[in-house]
Amino acid sequence: MNLKKYVFATDGNAAGLLARLVLGIVLFPHGAQKMLGWFGGYGFSGTMGFFTGMMHLPRIIGLLVILVEFLGSLFLILGFAGRLTAALVAIDMAGIIFSAHIQNGFFMNWFGKQAGEGYEYHLLAIGLALVVLVSGSGLFSIDRKIK
Repeated sequence: MNLKKYVFATDGNAAGLLARLVLGIVLFPHGAQKMLGWFGGYGFSGTMGFFTGMMHLPRIIGLLVILVEFLGSLFLILGFAGRLTAALVAIDMAGIIFSAHIQNGFFMNWFGKQAGEGYEYHLLAIGLALVVLVSGSGLFSIDRKIK
């Protein structure tokens, strides 16, 4: 199967629709914080400064994280290149787990008693991304129109 066909491959399933919408909607505010400074975020330059200065990530990794979370969330909501976008989101979330959250354990820091946030949110995002990766974007997607 050629790559283009696989990236846009989908059928009329509801699982892809539900998974991509939930993932895209939940991911969008995080991407908008990083790219635009919305929802209390620091915007592009502030986020890049944090990634490169505090976290010592290469600029290209910081850029990719911002783009995947911002554009990827929009692509998921629209159902455009769902399989590719879902794979990138899963990789992004796995990287975030191992670079910033694994040492804090599984649970989120609901009561402020941990050193930081756990990785449960990221694991759920990976699960939803895997549904889209396997099933495609599903109903009401640009992918379905392209296919």
